[in-house]
Amino acid sequence: MTKKATKFLIQETLPTELVERDQWVCWRSEKRDGKQTKIPVVPGEGSFASSTDPETWSDFETARSFVEANRADGVGFVFTEEDPIVGVDLDDCRDAETGDVDDDAQDIIDRLDSYTEVSPSGTGYHVLIKGDFPEGRNRRGQIELYDTARFFTVTGDRIDDTPGQVKRRQDALEAIHREYVQLHSENKDPERDEHTIVRNGAKTTPTASLEDDELLKKAKNASNGPKFERLWNGNTADYDSNSEADMALCCLLAFWTGGDTTQMDTLFRQSGLLRAKWDEVHYADGSTYGEKTIERAIEATSEYYDPSPRNESTQSKLETGPETTDVDTDEPDRQNTYLLEKNQLLSTRVNELEATIEQKDERIAELERQIEDLSVEPSAGSGEDNREQGQRTGGTEDNSDNTSLLNRTRRLFSGNSE
Repeated sequence: MTKKATKFLIQETLPTELVERDQWVCWRSEKRDGKQTKIPVVPGEGSFASSTDPETWSDFETARSFVEANRADGVGFVFTEEDPIVGVDLDDCRDAETGDVDDDAQDIIDRLDSYTEVSPSGTGYHVLIKGDFPEGRNRRGQIELYDTARFFTVTGDRIDDTPGQVKRRQDALEAIHREYVQLHSENKDPERDEHTIVRNGAKTTPTASLEDDELLKKAKNASNGPKFERLWNGNTADYDSNSEADMALCCLLAFWTGGDTTQMDTLFRQSGLLRAKWDEVHYADGSTYGEKTIERAIEATSEYYDPSPRNESTQSKLETGPETTDVDTDEPDRQNTYLLEKNQLLSTRVNELEATIEQKDERIAELERQIEDLSVEPSAGSGEDNREQGQRTGGTEDNSDNTSLLNRTRRLFSGNSE
């Protein structure tokens, strides 16, 4: 980062909540695995820093001075469990030349309404807020949220009309996390019964579909029919924004249509939520707001309604193909679980037997050494008189003991071989 690029990095233009904390590192851009990566380094030293080791952090001025001395490419702020700050990272949502912003990113920035700056690449944004991180995943697509054990690059290039301080935005954080990251995963699909197909891994969709009128009738009479009807009529009172209401209705439509994008679009246009924005291009790939909303709703839907008759033969064909008989689809999972457990038990038993064999081998080796010692001839330095005396006094007893030990050893070897 050049001095020109650090012109925004002064205490007066950065949020006080960041500058007053000694949670700063520097970073260098390096290529790893063919990709440019920001590597954290210790301010004033240049050795590797860690987002989990406070000993490698410093105050803001030390980090800034290190960058101005051209010893690093930029500075970063480390999130910890002790501070209340959450970072929202929006990647690949801004045209670095024109400054044009994707619709989703602009929606998030507007709703969070806190300190927001342009990322070092110029193609994204960093939003900093105060709040408690919601339960669930922290990333989807180009949106990431962090609150601990990570560092955010800081440029100081704040977006006009955004606050200069880090604001508490708990409600907005939860709504954005639910809408853009969790994608309404807490909303149960309308009904789960014999007509529900669960998508596991590869996309699974029904083989039949409902006509529009029949679909609307079923959706309005389902257990969450009142919610569907409110959204269908254009009532957004339960949502923080029109965009969140649009997504909620599209998720319901995705379930009832089996993820049929054409039918979803046709039905949404009949709802009270339709706005001119639906057909406006808001994304760099040329997608309209409506197209992207439908795409995200389908991605978030794990179950679909299937109006097909669910008798045994039809169920068999849908799940296993025309040549198979109707089977319990949970049976393969049970068999796999049984085999895994059996393999684990067998592996444990093999390890125990190997340890036992090793102990026996060691004992056999020890006994063989004892036999070898007993078989050695008396040393040459022993006199004949001593040998005769030994034979007269203790020879009989020693030979008896030796014979007894040899016999026990032979029986041991004989027992092992059996």
